[in-house]
Amino acid sequence: MDPIRNKLILDDLIKMDFPQSVFEEVRNLLLLVYPDYDCTWITKVFKDMVNLYGGNYPGYRQCTTPYHDLKHMTGGLLALASLISGAHASGVAFRERHATLALIAVLLHETGYIQRDDDTTGTGAKYTMVRLSRTLEFVDQYFNDNSYDATDCELCRNFIRCTDLDENIEAVPFHSEGEATLAKMVATADIIGQIADRTYLEKLLFLFQELSEVHVLGFKTELDLLENTLDSYLQARNRMENDLGNVKSYLLRHFMTRWEIDYDMYTDAIENNITYLSHLLENHRNDYREKLNRGGLLKRLTLLEESGSD
Repeated sequence: MDPIRNKLILDDLIKMDFPQSVFEEVRNLLLLVYPDYDCTWITKVFKDMVNLYGGNYPGYRQCTTPYHDLKHMTGGLLALASLISGAHASGVAFRERHATLALIAVLLHETGYIQRDDDTTGTGAKYTMVRLSRTLEFVDQYFNDNSYDATDCELCRNFIRCTDLDENIEAVPFHSEGEATLAKMVATADIIGQIADRTYLEKLLFLFQELSEVHVLGFKTELDLLENTLDSYLQARNRMENDLGNVKSYLLRHFMTRWEIDYDMYTDAIENNITYLSHLLENHRNDYREKLNRGGLLKRLTLLEESGSD
């Protein structure tokens, strides 16, 4: 239970730190929506991405970006499956193949950060400004290597393009209202999966490390990034409610149908994170790190900083 709000949180239902636990719930949701769903394809892609992030995929190094990591991907994956579940419970149906490709898009959408074997300088964070183009190159190669359909590849690419905050989804060439709605869900899931993470505030310190490597985004200190996060959240919320069609409203129906819970756990988690961030900025500007204790991430960050100073 959340000690502050005395409510169940998502981590009470699903072991969010364990990729296989998250994926099992995604499979459960797909089978509830599509009773005859064949999990072979999505399972293969999931396993490939776990191997990619873990350094066990031919030609690539282990993930070196601690913010854009495997949990970032699995968090978005579950958020999307939950949106699809809630839409289904609300009477909104999608073609099974299109839903699968949307989920695959989330699995692949940050592959642009992964370095190749011969790329041993810095971390994948150096690709922040070209992440999308590198991701789309990986998608093309991945679909080609596995002899997947070119039309499917194009739809997956378009779904991924919608995770770019600057992308005008109305200008992306989708062929049906269902595809366009799924695209809005992919983009929404990417946002929600990050901000609702129970360790989101701790992970922002890792995001600062990533952005510091780029040298172009203007954050001189962690506090700069934390302060900017409040504005970024408002922009993201506006994007979800307007540009992305407020598809996040399906989440309440999902939790009622799947768990018999009468509130949206994602919205609760996000509000908790943003409220606590505001509290830190108002009352703990000099000792905010001491107040970020979840997941043992601060200790991990300290080790990372010490290794970087050697």
